[in-house]
Amino acid sequence: MNAVNVTTDMSIFSLITGASLPVQLVMLALLITSLFSWWYIFIKVVTIKRAETDAESFENAFWTGGDLNKLYEGITAGRRKPQGTAAIFEAGFKEYARNKQQSKIEISDVMEGARRAMRATYNREIDDLDAHLPFLASVGSVSPYVGLFGTVWGIMHAFLGLANTGQATLSQVAPGIAEALIATAIGLFAAIPAVIAYNRFASSVDRLSVRYESFMEEFTNILQRKS
Repeated sequence: MNAVNVTTDMSIFSLITGASLPVQLVMLALLITSLFSWWYIFIKVVTIKRAETDAESFENAFWTGGDLNKLYEGITAGRRKPQGTAAIFEAGFKEYARNKQQSKIEISDVMEGARRAMRATYNREIDDLDAHLPFLASVGSVSPYVGLFGTVWGIMHAFLGLANTGQATLSQVAPGIAEALIATAIGLFAAIPAVIAYNRFASSVDRLSVRYESFMEEFTNILQRKS
């Protein structure tokens, strides 16, 4: 009978509900943080995958050698707002065409205006891709320490509870230590996916950033020859 009671008391649910209030608050905060992390991970998977698909699709259309005016009209006539390389192309070509119509503007100024327009759009696109990544980085770096705080507090509370007992046995110490260690486990549960996702997404954003910058340089050269 005693063995059954020990097993029941050592269940995960019993350990969580039996933990002290500060430890329970730490666990709750970590679980909520983990849920937010998974939600942002799902958002970033969709966002980055769409950005890569859009870049591939637009570059295939761009490098077919068709008329740039028709390509621009096709982008602006679309229902969905252009993103990635399409947005950079739209901004650069729009500024180039607008300045080219003004006969008093030098070619160097026309090209500089197109570069600035593309650079501003590039910065906005990268900012959108970087959204939520700082949160994942913070979760990955802070969660283990938050869980460790809960563990330290729980162990301290367990030993303070044993201070008034004449003799401490394993059955008395084990539940307090086990419920405290759950906080560290939840902290790692929140941190590990966030770290993996952050590294993965940061690498993908870096590749897209290089891709966008390469397109800007190549498109600038095309506009320069066109001028």
